[in-house]
Amino acid sequence: METTNFLLILLLRLLPFLGLFSIIKPSVSLLRWIYTTFLRPQKDLKLVYGPWAVVTGATDGIGRAIAVELAYHGMHLILVGRSPSKLKKASEDILAECKETKIRTVVWDHADGSGGEELLRRAIAGVEVGVAVNCAGATHSSAAFFHEVEDMVWDAVVRVNAEGTSLVARVVIPAMVQRGRGAVVNIGSASSVAFPSFPFHAVYAATKAYVFQLSRSLHAEYSHMGIDVQCQIPFYVATKMVSIEKPSVFVPSPAQYAKAAIRCIGYEPLCTPYWSHAVQWGLLSLLPDLVLDAWRLRVGLRKRAMARFRKAPYGSSTA
Repeated sequence: METTNFLLILLLRLLPFLGLFSIIKPSVSLLRWIYTTFLRPQKDLKLVYGPWAVVTGATDGIGRAIAVELAYHGMHLILVGRSPSKLKKASEDILAECKETKIRTVVWDHADGSGGEELLRRAIAGVEVGVAVNCAGATHSSAAFFHEVEDMVWDAVVRVNAEGTSLVARVVIPAMVQRGRGAVVNIGSASSVAFPSFPFHAVYAATKAYVFQLSRSLHAEYSHMGIDVQCQIPFYVATKMVSIEKPSVFVPSPAQYAKAAIRCIGYEPLCTPYWSHAVQWGLLSLLPDLVLDAWRLRVGLRKRAMARFRKAPYGSSTA
């Protein structure tokens, strides 16, 4: 009885401290998020890692915006894309604003598996690549059941998202190891980690889960060698790939996302750079998996029905 009374009295005395702890812990987490998102200083990428940056998917969307932002911060660029004319236009536009920037281009369509890694090796020869950003991505343009997507389409999604990302990392990492510094940034997707499932875009979500796991594993392998490997997790960004043209609070423009993305390079191995994307992930984490699965299934069915009404093909969409 005396032991029970003692424990009861002890518990009553600890309750105020437990209540205070329950308030302090989320408050500290909130303050940490505000600091890392808005106040933490951006690294001088050129000084920390080296003067050149490789950017894939550099002719459109997030890739082009990140290339522009890197040029603004004094980096020289090796732009990788599948369209020679778009690469030329992107280079001219960047040089018009950043006249001191040096630019090399590599025509490499990850989807055709044509050995573009050798072209990239030649492009980086003789220069110090400090940062590589894998932005090239592909998905099928319309929501579809797995069995409805043509073989050549989902094969392209796998080649671009998984194989292409791996090959770029394999090309740039050896020289970074020799120098003892470098950063590799892979653009993942909320579909692979923020949601328990992503029906009607199963192959896309699976390849982005590969990007996430590849990034975490490479970070573990190379961080002690001075190489920072990071996977960034965006939600929707207003690009051609997701068929959203108008930015909003929760859907930033590529330029808005790029500014946030550059601020995060060199810090956490996994991050969600844009503030409203992080808010969305936080809200999603409060919901049970069954609810999220049912919601994504309903969204997918509606989008599939709309695509069939418009008779839209299940073709690939790349960036």
